[in-house]
Order: sequence, then structure tokens, then C-alpha cells
Amino acid sequence: MSYSSSSKFPLLMPLMVACLIMAASGSNFHNDFDITWGDGRGKIVNNGEVLSLSLDKQSGSGFQSKNEYLFGKIDMQLKLVPGNSAGTVTAYYLSSKGTTWDEIDFEFLGNLSGDPYILHTNVFSQGKGNREQQFYLWFDPTTDFHTYSILWNPQRIIFSVDDTPIREFKNMESIGVPFPKNQPMRIYSSLWNADDWATRGGLVKTDWTQAPFTASYRNFNADACVWSNGASSCKSNAPSSSTSTNNAWFSQEMDSAKQQRLQWVHQNYMIYNYCTDAKRFPQGLPSECKMS
Repeated sequence: MSYSSSSKFPLLMPLMVACLIMAASGSNFHNDFDITWGDGRGKIVNNGEVLSLSLDKQSGSGFQSKNEYLFGKIDMQLKLVPGNSAGTVTAYYLSSKGTTWDEIDFEFLGNLSGDPYILHTNVFSQGKGNREQQFYLWFDPTTDFHTYSILWNPQRIIFSVDDTPIREFKNMESIGVPFPKNQPMRIYSSLWNADDWATRGGLVKTDWTQAPFTASYRNFNADACVWSNGASSCKSNAPSSSTSTNNAWFSQEMDSAKQQRLQWVHQNYMIYNYCTDAKRFPQGLPSECKMS
């Protein structure tokens, strides 16, 4: 599969919460993130408008958000490592801490020049993951910035790329499937070497003559409930306002047009779905797969 244009392209909680939305400025990474490792390989430049991570043979790099969030709509624009990115992984995700952590993952698995990146997604709840779905993208993610979004509310998690949904994970606690709803999460990103598994199961190794490998970030925005000192910035005493324009993400679901786009992605660009991998689950597919 290549990035060339193709004919495939088509023209809970019972409690309703009113949120005092904490929106990130979207204009200054200094305000929203800390570079946490990489010995100078992570940089905030252009007066705080752009953040870059780099990887060389000695080390990768990473950053995390200053804030923790408990529900929100998180947007970030990324431009991925160009050229021969085989062996590299750019991870962008939400995660809590501890042995029973929650996590919502985007991971971009590099590839040889001219071959498409694999976008790997996963959802962990109470320390349990194994919910991988993988996709090709319908564009080259290395030539320009594209928006990768996570909508996380009490009813569902929706992964989107340039406002096109690629995955929905619904709250199915009613059938015993844990859902991330109690643990605040930070935003993390890292660029690192994973050539033992990332490209063709580890058959293709990182070409260090191409280093340093660099990914760039811009236009971060979080309409979200910020968790601080054991309390949320969102209030629970005004149910009627939870459907206001500012707070619409809190009860948002996909309309018919979004559902059609999701199906288009699944039919044309999904390359792995744990819910169809019967060999992996000889005792039966996970409960949520039977409901989807």
C-alpha cells in the first residue's frame, strides 16, 4: 500500500456533569508540558509554538503534560519522522500511574522509506490492555502536520485523525468490562528505538546513518476536566448545562456521518483488530467484542 491517492477516498455515568472547561492555550508548550528525558533531544522552539523530539543511537526523548485530566477532548498536531523511520516508534498517549493504570494510546510505528506508517491504538483499564487495533493512514503523516484527537468521556473513547474517527471504545461496564473513569491521566509522548519489534516484527532494524530522527508537535488543545489536589475542575451541580456548546464533548457521541467515516476507515485502512483474532483468544473473544 502506498500513500498515492486512490478511488477509495470518499467525497456512563448516570450523573450529567457540567464542566468548568480548562482549555489549554494552544500557543505555548512552555505552559502545558515538561520535557522529561532525552538530555536535550527534546526542544521547545518558535517562542513555545513547536515542540520537537529527537532520537539518535544514544537516546530518544519524551515529554509529559503539567496537568492531569479526568475526561476531556485532547487535540495535538504531529508531523512524524520522515524518510526511513524503520525501527522507530513515536508514542502519544494518556496514562495514569500505578499497577492498575489506565491508558489511551496512539503509537506510530516507523517503516522503510515509501512504506506507510502503522498507527497502533490500544486502551488499558485497571492495568489490562490487549485491545489493539492497527491502521494505515490515508495520507503521508511525515510531510505535514495532522491532528490526532482523543475524546474521552464517561460513555466512550473516540480516537480521531483530522476529525475522522478511526476507533470507538464504549463504556461496557454493564457487562463487566472495566472502563477508564476514575484515574486522572497525564499526556505523554516519546520517540524511541524499538527495532526489536516495531517494523515487520523486528526484521527491519533502525538505520542509524539516518539519525537523528525527529518528530514535531504543535497546536495542542485540551477542553478537559483538570485534576488537581484530589479534585476536578468540573462540577456536578448543573446537569442542564452539560449539553451546552462548551461542554458538548462530555456527552458527545458519533452522528451518522461520523459512523459512516468510521466504517470507511475500518473497511479500507484497518489492518489488525483484536476482536477478530480468534487464535489469540482460544477461550473466546473479549466480552466487548461480542457487543460491537
